[in-house]
Amino acid sequence: MSSYIIAIDQGTTSTRVCIFDENGHLVNQAQKEFTQFFPKPGWVEHNPEEIWQTTLTTLREATSKINKQQIVTIGITNQRETVLVWDAKSSKPIHPAIVWQCRRTQEACNKIRKRKLDQKIYKETGLIVDPYFSATKIQWILKNVSGAMARAKQGQLRLGTIDTFLLWRLSAGKAHGTDVSNASRTMLMNLKTMSWSPNLLKLFDVPESLLPEIHSSNALFGVTQGLGFLPDGIPIHGILGDQQAALFGQIAHSPGDAKCTFGTGSFILLNTGSEIVFSRHKLLTTVAWQLEHQKTIYALEGGAFICGAAVQWLRDGLGLIQSSEEIESLARQVSSSEGVEFVPALVGFGAPIWNPEARGLISGLTRGTNKAHIAFATLEAMALQNVDILRAMEKDLEKQIRQLKVDGGAAKNNLLMQLQSDYLGRPVDRPVVFETTALGAALMAGLGAGVFKTPQDLKKKWLLDRQFVPQISKLQREKRQRNWQRALQMVQL
Repeated sequence: MSSYIIAIDQGTTSTRVCIFDENGHLVNQAQKEFTQFFPKPGWVEHNPEEIWQTTLTTLREATSKINKQQIVTIGITNQRETVLVWDAKSSKPIHPAIVWQCRRTQEACNKIRKRKLDQKIYKETGLIVDPYFSATKIQWILKNVSGAMARAKQGQLRLGTIDTFLLWRLSAGKAHGTDVSNASRTMLMNLKTMSWSPNLLKLFDVPESLLPEIHSSNALFGVTQGLGFLPDGIPIHGILGDQQAALFGQIAHSPGDAKCTFGTGSFILLNTGSEIVFSRHKLLTTVAWQLEHQKTIYALEGGAFICGAAVQWLRDGLGLIQSSEEIESLARQVSSSEGVEFVPALVGFGAPIWNPEARGLISGLTRGTNKAHIAFATLEAMALQNVDILRAMEKDLEKQIRQLKVDGGAAKNNLLMQLQSDYLGRPVDRPVVFETTALGAALMAGLGAGVFKTPQDLKKKWLLDRQFVPQISKLQREKRQRNWQRALQMVQL
């Protein structure tokens, strides 16, 4: 008789529930999108009740064809820095969730930098001072929602990232917790102690009574209660932020292991083991995960804001393709970009440049240039910006990565994956299971519930679909890098 592990993958635009068996095979899944709200320029919000309803809907659909008595445990993975505050008695949010993409707290971050507190915060949290992270979002809610701070100090409110909110609702308000990977993204947790920082709580004026308890990633966080369509008492054993879950699901468990998730942007995490490595190249230092009774595992993180979104722009902005999938066949009509460079700084630069004012560039055009050359240059740019991040990571770690594991929608593009391997000069491994974020949450929950005995048992759950190996020479690689760097300099003039 099979045992089932449920993974709730609550993302930025949709909620997905995946069901895995004890062998790590995907049995069933369901997905539902929800509304994005943009109340002001630069502001992004979600309706927490809509997120909860999509969670219930996808749970019902995904579990409709299995014996629910065979569900052993539930894991949760989530969009990370998005945060909300709710009433402790009614469980009703007091304000929409403020999404990680939201820039409303830019002024608050500027004030912190003017006070020269940014380096102190970085040394304690591994994060740069930016509206991206949760602390200033929490501060904004408590200041701008009438009576929120008074109610918080009286213990009437609770706050959390999306994992915490889902845990609260799944347990009928009995469990208020989070794991170390999500807590590390709030800018309120000390990386060394794995606990909320009194200094940062004071700086951002966040009462500690609001905060969830921080647990190991495979801890018993709570049990289901009152859902109706699922039995009471199913243990919730694994929680991870989405990018950390993808790293774990890729079985990138040793120092030097790296993964890249190709989504709207690209997110790269490099496992640094139990050592906290502070970047000299403007990368983030974050918690990867912590298993109970074991040392915390850390990671370096870098992200490019525009990855798959560049293909969407070619489709929607320029009309060069009808669907995103067409870009590979279009790019294959030529053997190179013939000198065309596309720097996709459409919303500024992320790591390791961090220039919000930068704008995109297409250069090297001739009378012979056609849309296939632009398509090829777009795929090259997606790969080359990842190389810049990975090279910075290698310098920080003082160690070369062995190979890069990839996932996300654009990882299905064979030409892009070959270019990534060529320009990185390392093998690129693509797994059979693309839902590595959900798989990571399931494997973590399975460890907590005893379905899997040790992390070593998980290696056989990862299956290789295809490995891409470099097919160009070192001289060709270096020449391509020089041309790319010249294009970057033109953008930053």
